[in-house]
Amino acid sequence: MEKDIHHSPGDEQEILKQAIKDRAAFRPIYEKYFKDIFLFVHRRVGDKQTSADITQQVFLKALTQLDKFQFRGVPFSAWLYRISLNECHDYFRKTKKLRYVVVEDFQVDDLLEEMKSEEKSPDLLDRLQEILQKLSPPELELVELRYFETLPFRDIAEIYGITENHAKVRLYRVLAKLKKIYLTYEPQD
Repeated sequence: MEKDIHHSPGDEQEILKQAIKDRAAFRPIYEKYFKDIFLFVHRRVGDKQTSADITQQVFLKALTQLDKFQFRGVPFSAWLYRISLNECHDYFRKTKKLRYVVVEDFQVDDLLEEMKSEEKSPDLLDRLQEILQKLSPPELELVELRYFETLPFRDIAEIYGITENHAKVRLYRVLAKLKKIYLTYEPQD
């Protein structure tokens, strides 16, 4: 009988310890996080098959490097997201393809609220995608992790290997830049 890893981080930690000795014990972790990691990768890559390949690579890398994972009070998923970001970066570096940005309507509200914008025009999604492309890749990544993946600052800090406070400072600087771009934005025809 498999343990239900949805109850507590302690259960997940125990499963991960078992998986170091017996790789088959990793299956519940894979099943718990596969969909989230796949969607995370797909929102960056935009192709289902490529996303599936990268996601498999993420889990393979996590499994083979499991003994390097350290429990620091954050979910194991933060480590998976870090590996995913690195795999996506490798993919874009190797293929020379452009980075894909997906902005969905339900994700816009929180971002606009943070930017203190009340506007909700019909072309907002198109405009916002163009504006987001003006950010540097690390800045865009930070916005995506917080607003599109809805990760808490604690997890973002773990992904980047920085303090939670530093993650907040970085994001608020990016939001200030984004707001400035947004307010001076002239659509491309």
